[in-house]
Amino acid sequence: MKLPKKILSALTGPIPVTRSQAIGLSERVSALTSLASSLEYLAQRKQTRRGGLHHWPTSRGVQGRSTPVTRKFLDAISGETTTAALHVARIAVSGGMLLPGQARWRGVGNLFLGVTAAALYPRHRYGTDGSDQVSILVQTATGLARLSSRPQTQDALLWYVALQANTSYLVSGWMKLLGKSWRGATALGGVMRTRTYGHEPTFALTKKYPKAAKYLTYGVLALECLFPVVYLADGRLARLVITSAGVFHVANGLVMGLGRFVTGFTSMHPMVAYTSTPRTFPSAAGRDDRILLVGATLLAGAASVAGAVAVQRRMRALEGWSHSGYLTSRHGSELQYEQSEGDDPTLPALVFVNGMVSTSEHFAWITEKIEQESGYGVVTYARAGYAGSRYRSTSPYCLAESVDDLVDLVRGVVPEARKVALIGHSLGGELARRAAAELGDRLQAIVYLDSSHPAELNRSSQQNKAAESLAVLMNTMTRSLNAGLGILMARPAWLEALPANCRNRAFAQYADARMWEAGRREWDAVEREFRAFAGNLPVIGTHALVISAQHTVDRDPEQLLMHNEIAESHRGEGRRVESCVLNGADHDSLLTGARFATEASRRIITFLDGTLAADAEQVRGTEETGQ
Repeated sequence: MKLPKKILSALTGPIPVTRSQAIGLSERVSALTSLASSLEYLAQRKQTRRGGLHHWPTSRGVQGRSTPVTRKFLDAISGETTTAALHVARIAVSGGMLLPGQARWRGVGNLFLGVTAAALYPRHRYGTDGSDQVSILVQTATGLARLSSRPQTQDALLWYVALQANTSYLVSGWMKLLGKSWRGATALGGVMRTRTYGHEPTFALTKKYPKAAKYLTYGVLALECLFPVVYLADGRLARLVITSAGVFHVANGLVMGLGRFVTGFTSMHPMVAYTSTPRTFPSAAGRDDRILLVGATLLAGAASVAGAVAVQRRMRALEGWSHSGYLTSRHGSELQYEQSEGDDPTLPALVFVNGMVSTSEHFAWITEKIEQESGYGVVTYARAGYAGSRYRSTSPYCLAESVDDLVDLVRGVVPEARKVALIGHSLGGELARRAAAELGDRLQAIVYLDSSHPAELNRSSQQNKAAESLAVLMNTMTRSLNAGLGILMARPAWLEALPANCRNRAFAQYADARMWEAGRREWDAVEREFRAFAGNLPVIGTHALVISAQHTVDRDPEQLLMHNEIAESHRGEGRRVESCVLNGADHDSLLTGARFATEASRRIITFLDGTLAADAEQVRGTEETGQ
C-alpha cells in the first residue's frame, strides 16, 4: 500500500513555488522562445527578400488601415538590415536572461524582448503563431514585475498571466468541441495526416490503435476544457494538470514540429503553479489575491454592458423599418417585409430572396437603383428567424417550409392580377427556383444572383470542404453571441460598403444570435437535402437571368457549370434565358459593392424589360395567327 500512496502523492497536490521563483522560471523559459524565434528568422533571411513570405514591400499592404505614424515606424524597422540587427539583439538579450540572478535589470531585458516581439510581429505576419503572442504576454508581465518593488503589483501581474493561461486552454478546448471531428474523436488522426502538422508514423499508430487514439483525443479535450480545476480542492489537481499540459506541449513539439509552443506555453505554468498553491503553504503565504475580486467586479460590469448592448441590438433587429409590414404564413411563422408599389402597377413586382445568414439590406444598392430607374415594384423580406420575422413552425425544418413562406408572401402581399419576378442570391436563388412550380403563371421570371445549386456539395470539392467549417462557424457565432460576446464583434468590411442608412440595422442582425440560429437551422436542411440530390434539374417554364460572380467561378469552375445548368433548365420555346459573369465581383460584393450592384441592377432591368417585350410580341403573334 505504500507504493500506490507514494505514486498518488507524487501525482497530486500543488506545486509550491515562491513569487520570485515563478517570475524567474517564467522569464527564463520565455527567453528560450525568443531565442529560438530569432534564430529561426535569421536562418531564414531569404524569406525577407523579394518573393519571400516576409518581403516587407509586399506584406506592408495589410497595414493599409494603420495610422501614418504606425506605418512609418514599421517601415523604419522592417528593412532587411534593421530587422536582422533587432534579431541579433534579441538573441543576445535572450542569452543574458538565461543567466542566474534576480537583478532588476532583468526587467528591462524582459520588456525589450516583449516590445521588440510586438514590433516585429507585423514584419513576420506570415509564420507567426500563438507562441509568439504568449511570449509577448509573459515577457511584458515579468518585465513589469521585475521593475516593481511592490509584492502586490507583482502578484497582480502573475495572476494576470495565470488567468490568461487558463483562458487559452479553456477556450481552445470548448472551441474544439464545436467540431464534429473532435466530438467524434477522429481529429487526432485527421491532424496527423495533414501536410503542415502531420506525422506519418503517428498517423499509422492512430489507424492501428483506434481506441487508444480515441481516448487520447478525449484526454486532450478534458485537459483543455477542465484546466481551471487546478484551483479546486486546495490545488490537489495542480500537479497532475500542469504536468499533463507540459507533456501535451512536448508531444506537440516532437510530433507536429511546434517546438516554440513547448517553451511558449509552459512559460505560463510557473505562474499557474504559484497562484494555485493555497496560502497555507509558506511559498504562497504572502500572496495578494485581491486582483481576483477586482477581476470579478470588472467581469460583472463588462457582462452587464455586454447584455445591455445585446438587448439593444436585438430590439433594433426586431423593430424593422417604419414602413415594414407583417404576414403570417401557413406554417405559423410571422414574416416581416417591406414593399414599394413602383410607378407602374401593370409591371411585375420584384421579390428579393436573401441568402443564408444574410439580410434583406444586402439588396439595398440593387433595390434603390431599380426603384429610381424603373417602374417595377419591389418587395424585400426576412425569412423566419431573421430580423423581425418570427419562426413559429412546430414541424422539423426543411427547405420546403421556406419555399412555402415565400409563396405565401407573394400571394398575400402582391395583388393577384400582378405578376412577380423572384430575385434570389445564393440559397435565395434555390428557394426561388423551388417556388416556381407553385407560383405558376404568376411568375414572370427568376433572376439568380450567384445562386446555389442543389448538387454543389456533391460536385464541388471546394463546397464540400467548406461544409464542416461553415457549421463550426455558425455554432461558434451562435454560442458566442448568446454568451454576450457580440460586444467584441468588429464591423465587417462588407457592412461599410452598404448604403449608410442600412449599416446599423444590418449590423444589429449580424451581431444577433437569432440570425445565426436561423442560418444553422437552414444549413442543416441544406446539407441534408443537397447531399441527397441526384439527377437533373426539372424544367421550369419561365424566363431566367443567371448572374455569376467572377471570383466564384474562377475559384471553382464547377460552379460555372452548375450555373449554366440552372440556365438550361429554363430554356424552351418563348422563354428568354440569359447568363453572364460579372467581372471583378465576388459572392458578397455582387450585392454589397455599389459598382457591382449597380451593374447587376442595370442587367436586371434590361432583362425584365426584354421579357415583357418578348411576351408582348408572342401575344401579338398568337393573335395574328388566330385571325
